[in-house]
Amino acid sequence: MKQKLILLCLFSLIQFSLFAQNGIIIYKQKDAPIEARIKDLMSKMTLKEKILQLNQYIGGYNNNANNIAELIRTIPPEIGSLIYFDADPVWRNSIQKKAMEESRLGIPILFGFDVIHGYRTVYPVSLAQACSWNPELVTQAAAIAAKEAKLSGIDLAFSPMLDVARDGRWGRVTEGYGEDPYTNAVFGVATVKGYQGKDLSDPYSIAACLKHYVGYSRSEGGRDYHSSEISRQSLWETYLVPFEACVKAGAASVMSAFNDISGVPASANHYTLTQVLKDQWKFDGFVVSDWGALTKLIAQGVAKDKKEAGLKAFNAGVDMDMYDNIYFEYLEELLNEKKISMVKIDDAVSRVLRVKFRLGLFDNPYTEIVSEHDRYLHPESKIIAQKLAAESMVLLKNNSKTLPIKSSVKQIALIGPIAKDTANIIGGWEGHGKSADVESIYEGMVKEFGKNVVLNYAKGCDFDSTDESGFREAVLAAAKSDLILVCVGEKLRWTGENASRSTLALPAIQEKLVFELKKTGKPIVLILSNGRPIELIRLEPQVDAIVEMWQPGICGGTALAQILSGKINPSGKLSITFPLTTGQIPIYYDMRQSGEPNSGKYQDIPTDPQYWFGHGLSYTTFEYGAIKLSSEKIKKTEKLIAQVEVSNTGDVAGRETVLWYISDPACSISRPMKELKYFEKKELARGEKLVFRFEIDPERDLSYTDENGNRILESGDFYVIINNQKTKFEIIE
Repeated sequence: MKQKLILLCLFSLIQFSLFAQNGIIIYKQKDAPIEARIKDLMSKMTLKEKILQLNQYIGGYNNNANNIAELIRTIPPEIGSLIYFDADPVWRNSIQKKAMEESRLGIPILFGFDVIHGYRTVYPVSLAQACSWNPELVTQAAAIAAKEAKLSGIDLAFSPMLDVARDGRWGRVTEGYGEDPYTNAVFGVATVKGYQGKDLSDPYSIAACLKHYVGYSRSEGGRDYHSSEISRQSLWETYLVPFEACVKAGAASVMSAFNDISGVPASANHYTLTQVLKDQWKFDGFVVSDWGALTKLIAQGVAKDKKEAGLKAFNAGVDMDMYDNIYFEYLEELLNEKKISMVKIDDAVSRVLRVKFRLGLFDNPYTEIVSEHDRYLHPESKIIAQKLAAESMVLLKNNSKTLPIKSSVKQIALIGPIAKDTANIIGGWEGHGKSADVESIYEGMVKEFGKNVVLNYAKGCDFDSTDESGFREAVLAAAKSDLILVCVGEKLRWTGENASRSTLALPAIQEKLVFELKKTGKPIVLILSNGRPIELIRLEPQVDAIVEMWQPGICGGTALAQILSGKINPSGKLSITFPLTTGQIPIYYDMRQSGEPNSGKYQDIPTDPQYWFGHGLSYTTFEYGAIKLSSEKIKKTEKLIAQVEVSNTGDVAGRETVLWYISDPACSISRPMKELKYFEKKELARGEKLVFRFEIDPERDLSYTDENGNRILESGDFYVIINNQKTKFEIIE
């Protein structure tokens, strides 16, 4: 391998020398090495041209022809990047043409957009995706989003969001993959792979931007934009974990966060942005600030004005200024005052250019023009979206086998504000998704049950009001039905940015509707559509079954209906704990051990949550054999194989996810009670037995990270844990 690298470097140097000797403009040569192209282009750039590369403006809010023409006229052709809100590749190409033909050097613009859980073919919110425990399916969905975005003029997606979130009051919990660092890492990498493909220069690849770096989800009290108190130990063992994994997976860019990290805001934090990200992890892409994050440094009390905010952000390691225009206004002045260095400017510009070269923008700057019909909503894309929606849904409760719906059920009451909704179940951060594309629960039920079942629909109530006038119609519909499906949940803007809530409970009107329906004596299935954990302490006792459908995107109706009918056996498991009440927060599975295990508990409510991380039921039953280890003692350099046989002992086929945890009962530092280290999902036919296998790498799976990011592996006893059983083994010197 070393010999190959040496030969590659020599070949690059020879090529560079030949190009230079022949007077060829190296940065325009497609076959020249990228680093040689960067070096050549940098040597030709003026200071102003370099600084403009470090700014990101906005464009495309309004696709009125006059407005677009004005946008094209006013945007400097040397600008580094645009957030492109439109979806018209023609307008995008018009803007790009100005950069390529009217700027002195013809440096292409990088077009970015918030592609969070789909572009036009919208799939489930990220929190739901993790409940599928199917990263390969998430990669396929992300690849669909990348292609649709690319054909609409987008080069850069501001996702995945990797904020390990343990407080459901924080609205942006919906954008990440739940409470576990490892889960966030796996699904983050899966998304990066889907966006970036095998190579960034592939026709339908777009660059991923990891956000929000770092600790944003730890905002005090779940209040967005607030400070976060995070020790270096917690930073390394929890919040940095998914970012490191995705950087190693080749993510092209990183977004600095809004939050203050123990007194030093994330967008002015030299330790996280430079020492960790760039120096320790060797990240060679660029860092872009979040929207207005530099100006927020003034409000956070670490900068007296925009100039000082720009100084602190730039010297900390933020390469590109999103929206604030601070870099354009002040970097040259700061350079002249010797407060920033030309070396750092060149480094930042090189990082931006490197991503553009890797994307192939210098060689193919324009977007292929195809019709919307050919860009969006392909049948195969919707199949993936529907499959991911189905695998993301979680059966939380199923007393007396209420589900699947029995053939004896001839009339179903379909009640609630979500039942016919298409505007909200698509989920927040819906990109260019449209409610007209969304299949409602009602439509899915009609498609699945056809003429065999009568659907008695009544809205019952709105999402949040005091109007109970619809209760009577809902009760009448329930009274003549054999089964009640009551569909409740959240509006799409109740989660997302600046959508903090003081309680996880649904509005009182929705809870009251369920209580009214309970009086009919008919069996009730509660359908939840939401972007965060929901407080169910009052609702859970009133119903016979609960299905968490989340906000499933555009293809949730059929996915849910087929779970209800039994055509699909639910296989989702929670990626985040559902507290019994909001007052239990913080509560998550990998908390540290208490010094008084039998004390310190709440006196007014139980200590355990409603549903733990990993909870999820099936229509079949799975029986776990004993955990078998390849050895009871291993050295630090040896691998250990853990195996368990799982049997499908029920009546139907089903998918089971085995979650493998590790526990270190005695360590130099207090470790979490258990830590997820691996998972595997397999389908088992009725009566089938399969072996699930976990290869334990001691350095990777048993060590802990100290406050400086060092991996430390100690000898001693460990436990491997699955499905409430644990087996001990020992690491020896």
